[in-house]
Amino acid sequence: MCFSAEASFAGGVIICAVGVVTVREVHKPSQIIFACIPLFFGFQQIVEGSLWLSLPDADYFVFSKICTYLYLIMAQILWPVIIPISVLLMEKDSKKRRILRILLLTGIILSLYYSFCLITFHVTPQIINYHIQYNTTFPEALSMPALLVYLISTITPLFISGLKRTRLLGILMTLSFIVTAIFFTQYLASVWCFFAALISGVIFWILSDSKKRYQFGRLYSSVISPEVKLHN
Repeated sequence: MCFSAEASFAGGVIICAVGVVTVREVHKPSQIIFACIPLFFGFQQIVEGSLWLSLPDADYFVFSKICTYLYLIMAQILWPVIIPISVLLMEKDSKKRRILRILLLTGIILSLYYSFCLITFHVTPQIINYHIQYNTTFPEALSMPALLVYLISTITPLFISGLKRTRLLGILMTLSFIVTAIFFTQYLASVWCFFAALISGVIFWILSDSKKRYQFGRLYSSVISPEVKLHN
C-alpha cells in the first residue's frame, strides 16, 4: 500500500475484522468464498505491511522475498480465480453461469501465466516516494494483454452476478482502477489492491442484505404455506 507500513497494517486489521463479521452473514454454503474475500484482502495488506518493514533492512532479505512473492501470488494468481469462482458458486441463472465459467477459465489461464512468470523471471520491490513498486522482468509485450484479461476476469463477474448490489461493487472496483492507473501508474499492483481491499467491505452489505431477504422469504413461506394447505 502507499504511505507507510502503519497504513497497511491498520488497513489489514480493519479489513480482516470486517471480513470476520461478513462471514457471519453467510446463510448459504455457496457464499463462503465470496464472504471470505475481505479476509483475503486484509491478510494481503498485512503481508505488504511486513514487506514495508523488512525491505530497508538487508538482514531481512529472505523474509522480504517471502513477503514479496506471497503478496504477488495473492494479487496475480489467486484473485483472477477467486473472484469469478465466488460469483459462479452463488449464481443460479444457467446463462450467466455459462459466461462465468468462461471468465473462470480465462482467470485460470492468466493465473498459470503469472505463476510461470513468478517462477521464471525476477521481481524486485522498492520503496519509492511513499509507495512500494514491484519491478519485474515479465515479458513486456504481454503486460497489457495480461492486464486486460485480469480486469475482465476480476471485474466482469461482478456485473454479471444476479446477486443484488454486486454491480455497485463492480463499479467501485472499476473506478478505483481508473484512479490508480491515472495517478499511481507505477505502483498499480500495490495501490489498487489497497483500494480494492477497502472496497471489499461492501461485500458485508451485499450479504447482509441477501440474508435479510432470505430470512424474510422463509418467514413469508412459513406464514403462507399453512394457509395454502387449509384452502387445499
